[in-house]
Amino acid sequence: MKPTVHHAVYDTLADWETGHATAHLRSGVYQREPGGYEIVTVGLTADPVVTMGGATIVPDLTLDRLSPEDSALLILPGAALWDAGDLLAPFARKAGEFLAAGVPVAAICGATAGLAREGLLDERDHTSGAVQYLEAQQGYAGAKRYLDHDAVLDGDLITAGPTEPVAFAREIFRRLDAYRPDILDAWFRLFSRSDPSAYEVLMTA
Repeated sequence: MKPTVHHAVYDTLADWETGHATAHLRSGVYQREPGGYEIVTVGLTADPVVTMGGATIVPDLTLDRLSPEDSALLILPGAALWDAGDLLAPFARKAGEFLAAGVPVAAICGATAGLAREGLLDERDHTSGAVQYLEAQQGYAGAKRYLDHDAVLDGDLITAGPTEPVAFAREIFRRLDAYRPDILDAWFRLFSRSDPSAYEVLMTA
């Protein structure tokens, strides 16, 4: 049975931020264990959502039925709704349940603001679009742990800003130990820099 990665979905989801991670996890290509991961979408309700790019997604699962013990990872993409009130706060609270259970959480862009408001960044290294963005979030006290990096992995938490979907995927793969270190390095060099020498490494995997 394939391990399951849960991907939160909600209106105004930023389409471009998680595609590298989900596509490559699902494909199984280059992975230590062939077969890949099952990607299961999770919504607040079972109603369809519309992404920022206009794609309609029907959630596979509702948030109230999601348990950390059933998951290898929870992915929280960015969305305009993270900056428009507390509608998505239940996803941040669920992230807290995952982290407490030792199950990794990956948050990018606006989702980092949701985690900041929940206090989940205060004692963990993290990044986002800019530290000032997080400092504007009520309850955030984690500026001392903010790192100006493309993406950050600290234990079970992965964070990135909106311009770093490839680095975000890299840290997800690292945390899941999906690729050998040399393959992970080559994958990142190919997809972030179009490095032709990286292609040769991947073709031998």
